[in-house]
Amino acid sequence: MIWDNPAWFWALLLIPLILWMQYRYYNKKQIPYLTYSDTSDLDYLPGNWRSYGVFAGFGLQVVAVLLIILALARPQAERTYQERQVEGIDIMLVIDISSSMLAEDMQPNRLLAVKEVASRFIDRRESDRIGIVVFARESFTLVPPTLDYNLLQNQLEHVDLGMVRDGTAIGMGLATAVNRLRNSDAESRVIILLTDGENNAGEIDPLTAGELAATFGLRVYTIGASTDARTAPYPVHDPIRGTRYHEIRVEIDEEMMRTIAERTGGRYFRATDNESLEQVYREIDELERTAFEELTYQEFTDLYRGLLGWGMALLLLSFVCDRMVFRTGLS
Repeated sequence: MIWDNPAWFWALLLIPLILWMQYRYYNKKQIPYLTYSDTSDLDYLPGNWRSYGVFAGFGLQVVAVLLIILALARPQAERTYQERQVEGIDIMLVIDISSSMLAEDMQPNRLLAVKEVASRFIDRRESDRIGIVVFARESFTLVPPTLDYNLLQNQLEHVDLGMVRDGTAIGMGLATAVNRLRNSDAESRVIILLTDGENNAGEIDPLTAGELAATFGLRVYTIGASTDARTAPYPVHDPIRGTRYHEIRVEIDEEMMRTIAERTGGRYFRATDNESLEQVYREIDELERTAFEELTYQEFTDLYRGLLGWGMALLLLSFVCDRMVFRTGLS
């Protein structure tokens, strides 16, 4: 509760003055007109109910004045509420699921590391529609842009090799994401493309897909995920000897990835291990923040009417007590 006219509280200082004046007035009326040598016999005279209401009228007046002053200070009940307007971002995660993603230069391998980091990235987002595209030799939309983060997490968990034929069609993966976002009405539309190799399949060249993204105003962040060494350990499962490893060449077309990012207003990142991959997604998370606008509303309800009504009622009651009930005339 707040007070719209708190200066009226100074008027409360009148109440002690009124009490003092009433005390003086009452003592003045106690001057005796007749004197007796002994009044002890009068102590046993029974009083009546009017004798107990000598100060009733005055007490009611003091309370009435208090209530009227509080009403003049205009108490108000304050109600504050906020309306949050969100300008969400549409984000497509484009993930390479070619066989080379089994390389173990990231732990436990590239694909599982990417899935784990992407999952945490989804957890950090609020009010953004996120979708997932996977690609190898072909590409397809695993989850269209959605706010159902539980669905995203569930589908991301089931991403694995073998969902499409093997290969690396970077252009097809990017073009599929562009097609999903080109008609979006979101203020900001972002594609995060991750791969560990060079484009070697698909009907659409990656640079052409990048030009399409730029045409539709989409920003593309590209990530090259592999060690910075020339080779990476790759597991081979032998039914006789068990799992053994051989080295595969690390081939990332960084120039192409950087060009796509620059033409669309994004950035290219190189993730060489789990920590740097996590850092890349965190940096993108910071670059693409959701815009929030908070509007604060305040409503005020006047409460003075009740106080004023009770104050006037008590004033009337005090007059009735003084002039008609107790007939004290003290006030």
